[in-house]
Order: sequence, then structure tokens, then C-alpha cells
Amino acid sequence: MKKKLSIVDLAKQLNISPTTISFILNGKAKEKRISDELVKRVLKQIEEVGYKPNSLAQSLRTGKTMIIGLMVEDIADPFFSSIARLIEEKAYKNGYKIIYCSTDNDSVKTKDLLSMFQDRHVDGYIISPPEGVEKEVNDLIDNGTPVILFDRYLPDTNADYVVVDNRTSTYEAVLHLINNGYKNIAFITLDSLQTQMQDRLQGYESALTQHNLPHHLKEISFNQDEEQIIRHIVSFLERKPNLDAVFFGTNYLCISGLKALKKLGKKIPEDLAVVCFDDDVVFELHSPSITAIAQPIEEMSEKLITILLGKLNKASKVKKIQTDILSPELIIRASSRRL
Repeated sequence: MKKKLSIVDLAKQLNISPTTISFILNGKAKEKRISDELVKRVLKQIEEVGYKPNSLAQSLRTGKTMIIGLMVEDIADPFFSSIARLIEEKAYKNGYKIIYCSTDNDSVKTKDLLSMFQDRHVDGYIISPPEGVEKEVNDLIDNGTPVILFDRYLPDTNADYVVVDNRTSTYEAVLHLINNGYKNIAFITLDSLQTQMQDRLQGYESALTQHNLPHHLKEISFNQDEEQIIRHIVSFLERKPNLDAVFFGTNYLCISGLKALKKLGKKIPEDLAVVCFDDDVVFELHSPSITAIAQPIEEMSEKLITILLGKLNKASKVKKIQTDILSPELIIRASSRRL
């Protein structure tokens, strides 16, 4: 097997020092007063022999790997995959690569993944965290590694975060149903203490309480397959024959809910109106189309990478915790129309 060319080999070919080549590769030629003629000669030789710098050695010299760890709940989910794609694009334009993974809302798996990322010396993290990893996140921050949380935050950490106003947007969506004449509105959500899910629950409860309407809550455990979720929803709806509307706390619960409604032979919105938190292309294509709260995915991804790059910039003076609460949009479609 052909031996990989080292910087020392390249230096011998050019009859110059390895340090000079290192300065050129790291963009310090002008700072070190290296002539344009020598820079051109080095770059030409690099191209001709196909020299590639050792990434580990380079990271030891610069203190950076130029890699960002992106940890999401489920990379297959349309919300998280869209966020990941936009962050990857923006990071790449700034010289960074992304390694991403799914936590499955599992704190043990998340801790293992954080350990793996630390072994790879990633420069910073963007995380949608499960509960139970507060210590690990704080340890990273205390060690000087930037961590930005999104979609939800951990109250007992010093991490920056970007989220949406889950409480107000849910409140307004339930109010939309009330104003359209619906009185028995169920909330089917996750059995979760995560901040985003608790805020959505509070928004639902607040709207109904203010209008003296009954609460109909169904919480479903996260780690269940679709068939189990559908069975739970079918059973709940069968026990609640007087319901006239259902608000789903996530897009994948809503997709399972639509299948449950089909099984029960329920018409939308004649039998049950439907509203969902977190829009999906499926909801626009569904007949009738589904009213949904759309999260500002582009704005969120822009905020996340901008804050992280600011933290990674050694010249940055920003030390305080940065929090951004964005406003989602209620997209009103046929599933919640006034009857």
C-alpha cells in the first residue's frame, strides 16, 4: 500500500521547512511574511502530489476539529431532519462539518453519544435534549465547550437555547377552535415533562379554563410504535363520544390520530375537528387539509448556527446565556372550519 505523504515529505520536496507549509495551509502566509511566489509554489506542489493534511494533527495545532455535534430526538422526523439539513448547509459555508445522531429521548443513549462526541473533540454542540442529561451539559459548558439547546431547554443548565412560544401558540390554536364553535376539545399529547410539551399543555388548559370548558387529556408514552399509538387513540376516542375536536401535541401523534379516525369512520371536521402542533407536508395534502401550527424552521436553524459560531469565535465577547423564543404560525385549513 502506498505510504501517505506527510508534511515533512512535502517540505523535503520543496526544500523548505514544514512550519512554512503549515503557515500557508492555515492562512498565515501574509502574517508570517511568506512571499506570494512561495505560496503559489507550495499550493501547486500540493495539487500535483495530492497532499492532504492530517486532520488530527491539524486540530492539535489549531485547537479545533471544525466539527459540530448535532443531536436530535429523531433524525427521521420531518421537523428535525429539516433543521439538520439547514444547519448542515449553514455550517458548511462557515467551514464546519456536522456529525448528527438521534437520541430517541433516551438519557442513557444521549450520555453515550455525548461521550463519543467528546472523544472526537467536536468544537460545539446543538442538542434537542431529553431529561436527565443536565450534569453532562453543564460539564461541557464548564469546560468551555459551547452548547446550544433547541426545541426544548433544560432549566437547570447554563446552556443557550432557541425555542418557539409553545404556550401562546397552543393557546391561540385552541382559541381558534372555541371561536369556531367547538366545546369539547381533547388534547392528545406525550407523557413528558419536557419544557415544550409542558408549555403546550399549559396553553391548552389555559384556553379551556378561561372559557369554562371541560378538559379532555390523553397522554401517550414516547417509546411506542405507531400501532400501539393508534390503539391508544382509538380507545380514548371510543370512551369520549361527546368530543367535537382534537388537538394533537406533535405531528407524528396527529398522523397516527388520522389513521385512528379513519378506523373509527369519523369524518373531519363533521364528527371531529382536528388541529396539530408542528406542520407537515402530509397535512396540506390530506383531504380535508389539516390545520397546524408551523414552526419557523429556517429562522430557528439560522439562530442556532449564528449563536454557536459566535461562541466558537474566540474574539466573541458574548458570555451571557442567550435565549431566543420564536413565534410559530397557525395555518388554518379545512379540518377546523366552523360548522
